Amino acid sequence: MGERHDTNPRNVRARSRVLAWLRRTVAITTALIVWMCVLRGVFGANQAVRQSIGVAPDARRLAARQLALWTDSESRERELARMRGTNAEWDFMGRSFLVWSLVNLGLREPEMKPRYLPVIDTIIDETLRVERQSTMFHFLMPYARRASFRVEPPRSQFVDGEIALMLAMRRLLAEKSDYVAPLHERLELMLGRMQKSPVLCAESYPDECWTFCNAVGLAALRMSDALDGTDHSAFFARWVATAKQRLVDPSTGLLASSYTLDGAVRDGPEGSSLWLVAHALELVDHDFALDQYRRAKTELAKSLFGFGWASEWPSAFRGRIDVDSGPVIPLFDVSAGSSGLAFVGAAAFDDDDYYRALTRTLFAAGFPIQGDQTLRFAASNQVGDAVLLYSSALGPAWREVERRVASSAAPSARTP
Repeated sequence: MGERHDTNPRNVRARSRVLAWLRRTVAITTALIVWMCVLRGVFGANQAVRQSIGVAPDARRLAARQLALWTDSESRERELARMRGTNAEWDFMGRSFLVWSLVNLGLREPEMKPRYLPVIDTIIDETLRVERQSTMFHFLMPYARRASFRVEPPRSQFVDGEIALMLAMRRLLAEKSDYVAPLHERLELMLGRMQKSPVLCAESYPDECWTFCNAVGLAALRMSDALDGTDHSAFFARWVATAKQRLVDPSTGLLASSYTLDGAVRDGPEGSSLWLVAHALELVDHDFALDQYRRAKTELAKSLFGFGWASEWPSAFRGRIDVDSGPVIPLFDVSAGSSGLAFVGAAAFDDDDYYRALTRTLFAAGFPIQGDQTLRFAASNQVGDAVLLYSSALGPAWREVERRVASSAAPSARTP
């Protein structure tokens, strides 16, 4: 039998539209594949941002740019004003991540300590001065004043935890007696507030606890144990057991991002929190931290043609876009906040393939601006570049804490 041809004009037009759509789709897809292959060729060579020993060339350039901001007050004020116009937290976090970065860089290259220590002290002292004069609210978003903290007097775990870790990290690089008492006082206040919560977490904002902030506080507490011979291992064990029971999302096994003082979840798992949380919890419970990283990678990590990025939320649900998530690019579901902090997670857990994939994307789409000896990204800001710098340098500080804790627990260390 011969073929039958539908000559109905309406059906003919419909078939033509479908064929035209298919041709365009094939053309666009082919062009995209070709373009991604070209980009892979251009950015396929490993960008020298992180290396296991020493300091990578691009990390040096990032550090030089960050150091320049703290030696050029006019440039620093412009950059801080730009960030504070969007989020006052970024001013504070940029200081924290830079201090943490410089400590790790100093541990990687001890001969550079004389260069880094004065800048670290300047940042810490300036931050403490601002906190004294303008209170913690200077570093918080405006809604911090719209309600009362449930635990009085009001304090923010966000501010306390990151300052405590700055102080402890500085002492880890080189002891400074002036910072011993301020660290102990802040840790005692922080620990007391955490113990007043059924989920052992303190507020960062009124009746709003964040896992990010409490994990940073736990890391500071563990570092203090390593520095001063104290032992909070029983509290760490209680915190992890409570978190697994009360704060883990049942569908993904990931820690929620925020909740009330009583543990009622406000925001579920978020990439802009989880990657750093997993890194901080390495000092508290390595197995739990690794499990959180692997789950976050399964739920949030994405890649295409060797380019990597991260989503803000697991596929099971969608959260709200805010300053933490940053803009979320549709179709590919790219979150700037999650992708930036994914560098920290990948570096912390030696996930070199994912780190390289993230780096390719950053250099392809982040608009790197290189000076003679500096590097920054036009699509980022000071805190974003400081997070990248931290990912390039982290490792030595955590290893030194683990070494000291293990040494203090060894039988020979306890023998009179």
